[in-house]
Amino acid sequence: MSGPMSGVRVLEVAQWTFVPAAGAVLADWGADVIKIEHPQTGDSQRGLRQLGHIEIAGDRNPVMEHANRGKRSVALDISTPSGHDLLMDIAKSSDVFLTNFLPDARRKLRIDVDDLRAVNPNIVYARGSAYGPLGPDAASGGYDMTGFWSRAAGALGSTPCDLDGVVPQPGPAYGDSIGGMTIAGGIAAALYERERTGHARVVDISLLGVGVWASGVAINAALVSGEPWQTNPAGANVTPNNPLVGFYRTSDGRFLGLSMLQGFRYFGEFCHRVGAAELAADERFASHAALAANAPQAIEVLRKVIGAQPLDHWRRALDGFGGQWAPVQNTVEVAADPQVRINGNIVAVEHHGETFDLVASPVLYDETPLALHPMPEFAAHTEELILEAGGDWDRIMALKESGVIA
Repeated sequence: MSGPMSGVRVLEVAQWTFVPAAGAVLADWGADVIKIEHPQTGDSQRGLRQLGHIEIAGDRNPVMEHANRGKRSVALDISTPSGHDLLMDIAKSSDVFLTNFLPDARRKLRIDVDDLRAVNPNIVYARGSAYGPLGPDAASGGYDMTGFWSRAAGALGSTPCDLDGVVPQPGPAYGDSIGGMTIAGGIAAALYERERTGHARVVDISLLGVGVWASGVAINAALVSGEPWQTNPAGANVTPNNPLVGFYRTSDGRFLGLSMLQGFRYFGEFCHRVGAAELAADERFASHAALAANAPQAIEVLRKVIGAQPLDHWRRALDGFGGQWAPVQNTVEVAADPQVRINGNIVAVEHHGETFDLVASPVLYDETPLALHPMPEFAAHTEELILEAGGDWDRIMALKESGVIA
């Protein structure tokens, strides 16, 4: 593999998406990521065939592909003495150890910091958790729906104030994917420091911490004011003091998203483009202060005008406009978006002579889309890694006969 992480070896003992997603990002960037899976069960997500209302048929597995592409799979029972020995042999040549196992499991399996440092003092040890390594909840497990979305204010911050309920995450593994990028960034910084100083860090990233960061501006406002963030009502809501920030419904039931924080700067041209030139000449909106004071009247007119045409009409009318706007798209539309494609946010992956598309991690190096590789078949690289770690076929056969590897 090529990329800025070429030559870096990552040893991953993790399941589900949050921490494995970090391994996938590092693999996207060129690292050699070795995924350890239990010989009998593998990663628990290998059997996941239902995502919300979507039933996954055939050989594809979107969850596993998202979090595990480009890795090598080793089926190894690390709870056995011989399995643990092999794990440590691999760790000796690894730059990073990546895990989301809870503290008790790490101690029981002898994969805690001191265990890894005993065989490789220079290894960067990275832990992903629900609630962080300190405090009363350090040993508690959790998923992104709990640690990232619910506890860190993302759920309430996304729920309209007049909705009787709570808005769920936008999609599966939403917080996990954001968290995985954060872990990868933390590891990259730790490797950079180790390169400069020789000091290897322990890196901790929690879903709670990632969620707090994602809601950071609203939480900072709470720190200043002592007041919780107040969301807008449901529906096509618009900021009450700026008609060019918010959502407008189109005639086909779609939405146009506007985010022109400098509303007055763009107001005149926007009104001309949407066919409401009379607003641009109206004295009620003749200055920034006047526009803010009389925004509800402008919003009322713009709702009627924008609501009279379908979304595709507004795509054409606003093409080339300097103000900040976007169509509110669904996932199928995002997958076909030419801007997404040309920037390498979705790329083609070759596997067994066939090609399929997959979402890439969002960092572009030298304006060149990443070259992604498929997720590993279960246990596909077990023998290969044993040989790389200095073992031979006698050791391989003994481990197979004892059930330590698959």
